Amino acid sequence: MRRYETVLIADPDLQEEARKNLFKKFTNLLTQTGALLVKIEDWGNRKLAYEIKKKSRGHYLCVTYGGDGEIVKELERNLRLDENIMKFMTILLEKDIDEEALRQEIAAGPEYKVTSPGAVDSDDDSSSDAMDDDIDDNDIDDDDLDDDEEEEE
Repeated sequence: MRRYETVLIADPDLQEEARKNLFKKFTNLLTQTGALLVKIEDWGNRKLAYEIKKKSRGHYLCVTYGGDGEIVKELERNLRLDENIMKFMTILLEKDIDEEALRQEIAAGPEYKVTSPGAVDSDDDSSSDAMDDDIDDNDIDDDDLDDDEEEEE
């Protein structure tokens, strides 16, 4: 089992009820596919670093869970299909975790329980979100690869 974190940005113009239903839909999908929900954090409306779908703000939700790659594929497939999701990103936090240890962590205390605190409308421009960066870490110049190969020889 692996531990993942998925951050998604929903349309900020959604009504509170519709947004809660949208987030519940994805958390239910995770539990139905066998994921263990560790933590759900509602980060609220935040200013985006650049416009997405002609919107300068977005409503953020961070979900930490345990599962396998098939769970992530299914979640991301559903996120792509939903027109109210503006952007999302999944990060692998830990490769090998013990399922029983994860269950104990979930049951350990309030910091690990599934919570959705009240959304805070933040205008803080100093926050750095990985989703707001246009940089792709996988972009490597061919020249860089050639230099590495020459050094090995």
